[in-house]
Amino acid sequence: MKSETFQDKVCVITGAASGIGRALAVELAGLGAKLALSDVNMDGLDETRAMLGQTEVNLSHLDVSDAAAIAAYPAHVLAELGPADFVFNVAGLTRVGEFKNTPLASMETILDVNYWGVVRMTKGFLDQLIETKGTVVNISSLFGLIGYKGQTHYCASKFAVRGFTETLALEMADYGVGVCSVHPGGVATNIARNAEVDYMPNTGKTREEMDAEFDTLAITTADKAARTILEGAARRKLRIIVGADAKIASFIQRVFPQSYTKILNLYTKDKVLN
Repeated sequence: MKSETFQDKVCVITGAASGIGRALAVELAGLGAKLALSDVNMDGLDETRAMLGQTEVNLSHLDVSDAAAIAAYPAHVLAELGPADFVFNVAGLTRVGEFKNTPLASMETILDVNYWGVVRMTKGFLDQLIETKGTVVNISSLFGLIGYKGQTHYCASKFAVRGFTETLALEMADYGVGVCSVHPGGVATNIARNAEVDYMPNTGKTREEMDAEFDTLAITTADKAARTILEGAARRKLRIIVGADAKIASFIQRVFPQSYTKILNLYTKDKVLN
């Protein structure tokens, strides 16, 4: 990856207080980017800032489910740093549970953050990206490629992100704007441990057991995920697959579109992934 791709570029990152968002900020700081970082967790965002040295950084408390706040945010970034060259939509939530036992309000919350947050941010910054011939990078998931038991909320939101992003790429081609859909597998972040869990009577698992399972499946570090994402964004790859597990599962889904769920259940032993 050539450092000049990001040198002095204005890079906007949501969900920058931890995980992949923080790792992207650290990598981009090392590449000389100017950073607009946001999150609902200001303590975590301050910790991220402390890791970035003398990089030009703007920090903002931003809830991506707040439409009014997002509508105002692009003008703030423009005034502080200039027009955006890259927008990384990382902020997300997950929730584990069977759809039958899930209140619709829970589904709406996940979609409001994971899907509508991406759509709102993309819409808000689109004029700037057209001006700079920039790139928007939307974090979907392995679960934006495959269905998985206990992840109805998350899969619905991440499939939506993929559909939105891949279609947007077709529309933006004539404007010179890059559009990337990112599909990480198990990445060692806090998203699973912060997840709310609805009643799942058929698992018989405690929350502690579910967290332990995730730890064994989170085989990719956030730092490695960030480097993979940036390499793909620099090349404007439409689909960026992160992690060997995601690559394997994606391949199985394409080869066995009717039976991949049974095959993957054998591979994961019916574990609850994220």
